[in-house]
Amino acid sequence: MSSDTSKAANPRPLQDANEQAEGFATVRQAHLMESTEDYVELIDDLISTRGEARLVEIAERLGISQPSASKTIARLQREGYVTSEPYRSIFLTPRGKSLADTARERHDLVYRFLLCIGVSEETAKIDSEGVEHHVSKETLDKFRLIIAERDVAGE
Repeated sequence: MSSDTSKAANPRPLQDANEQAEGFATVRQAHLMESTEDYVELIDDLISTRGEARLVEIAERLGISQPSASKTIARLQREGYVTSEPYRSIFLTPRGKSLADTARERHDLVYRFLLCIGVSEETAKIDSEGVEHHVSKETLDKFRLIIAERDVAGE
């Protein structure tokens, strides 16, 4: 393979090793919080709309088994995000409610931004589920700015 070919195959320069490691660490941390954020957001939504959050519905809505959901709920309880008792509803602690509100705000902002740039509603729903966990405050601020500009312009 000639050097011209290898340059064309990788057009972007290699990052500084420390910067690249920091970027990967940020992504790993976001992955660790994804499940926690999804659970507390769903629990809050269920409590708000149905008056309670039950394990069976959490598992169903996340598309996972009840034992898997139960294991995660136990972890969330140990970490101080939820409270629950056997055969009872699941409740958010103040810490869990705060995280749910933050996750929902990010989710809604990403969703609205995707709609703003012309992404279909169906795709925006799907994409916002993943992007919300990996977007920085700086990027969210730019999303807000673009949405506000579009709103003022009446688009």
